[in-house]
Amino acid sequence: MNIKEFANSAQGFTKSPLGIIALFIVLVYGFASIVVGFGQDLSNHIAPLIYFMVLFPVLVFLGFLWLVAKHHRKLYGPSDFKDEENFLKTQLSSATSLAAAIAKQSGGEGELGESQLNEIVELVSQTKKATSSETWKNRVLWVDDRPENNVHEQHALEAQGLKFERALSTNEALEVLERKKFAVIISDMGRKEGPREGYVLLDKLRETNNNTPFVIYAGSNLPEHRQVAREKGAIGSTNKVQELYELVMGVVTNGT
Repeated sequence: MNIKEFANSAQGFTKSPLGIIALFIVLVYGFASIVVGFGQDLSNHIAPLIYFMVLFPVLVFLGFLWLVAKHHRKLYGPSDFKDEENFLKTQLSSATSLAAAIAKQSGGEGELGESQLNEIVELVSQTKKATSSETWKNRVLWVDDRPENNVHEQHALEAQGLKFERALSTNEALEVLERKKFAVIISDMGRKEGPREGYVLLDKLRETNNNTPFVIYAGSNLPEHRQVAREKGAIGSTNKVQELYELVMGVVTNGT
């Protein structure tokens, strides 16, 4: 292999952390070989050089094992995940479901305006997909006694990598939360149990020091209701599809 071919190969290696590690090892051994091959009077330094060439790959191997065990997602460059067709399908699915949810919320009459569609596309395009290696960080508990009302909203969030579990009542939600951990809890307000069950569930969670981010998705968007929800420990209360989407994805991808 001539210098030009080596340079082209090296350029390809620099596109990911794994390639950079491999290139670094090759260069280190290359320089070591040059020193051994062309060095003069190495008799007084040959032992440290031998120790280095023997121990260096062992250290690299141990370091690589640590990276794989603790930070395996950081071993790949952006190009390793590039799949434009899949990306577009994800964005389209999420945007379509959001549009359907908004249309249903407005009574399902007529088509959405161009400005509304542009807002949806911009929102989805700016959203980072949920990619945590820890399962619970991509998992959402949705508490609602009428889950059929939120099908489109759920599909929009599932397209971004989230997994959902459903609970139809406060007691059922508390039982699920005893067994599993979730990144976010979404709750309606009024249920068969009572007109303020969203607050009841939130209060019970906070009383037991369960601080899972809590979002109320109900029929009201009055300022006083939003304020009460925050005072009780929710991260937000809304009846708007886009705001629900932003609140949930903000927690999952940014922890906010």
